Amino acid sequence: MKLLLTDSGIKNASIRHALVDLLGKPIAESRALCIPTAGYGAPDADPGGAWRFISGRSPCPMTDLGWKSVGVLELTALPSIDRARWVSWVREADVLLVNGGDALYLCHWMRESGLAELLPSLADMVYVGLSAGSMVLTPRIGQEFVGWTPPNGGDSTLGLVDFSIFPHLDHPACPENTMAAAEQWAAEITGPAYAIDEQTAIKVADGAVEVVSEGRWKPF
Repeated sequence: MKLLLTDSGIKNASIRHALVDLLGKPIAESRALCIPTAGYGAPDADPGGAWRFISGRSPCPMTDLGWKSVGVLELTALPSIDRARWVSWVREADVLLVNGGDALYLCHWMRESGLAELLPSLADMVYVGLSAGSMVLTPRIGQEFVGWTPPNGGDSTLGLVDFSIFPHLDHPACPENTMAAAEQWAAEITGPAYAIDEQTAIKVADGAVEVVSEGRWKPF
């Protein structure tokens, strides 16, 4: 699986170029499935958030890039659907577009639905995360980003990459997400980490990690 872990979607030409490079073909020839689930778990969640993400009305470009097709994969529905059926939908797609919201809620439903178990087998899949959709693949998110409380507590996520992410650096909507706060968070996270802003993404392919940015970021 190839990863493009973004803060705020495909916000600039550099991130878009990285996406096309991972796809290995034009966006217009690629089939996408979008996953809105994380948006329902955030403390400030509202039903309009999921609609904006799915419809491409969000300020974070994901579904509105000109895909050949876009479908919706709602993880909370998957346990009630025949597994072979929804797995075939995933395997036929070229890219998963994973919404932001609450990373621990998303992690819970990735595991409950069976998608977390499936992800490592998707060698040719491109996974594009948005905020929590990116953080869910890290080992842990840090107490600062715990909102929804998982049944077993803690702040652990899927650990498909070996670094953590501090998102929305210096964003006006997140005044607490300063570089000083990121440095304190990194000291407590005890592992490799990155602070990234909305113009930054982390590209992972064949084990190589590359920061793609037209903005501000810092490794820890």
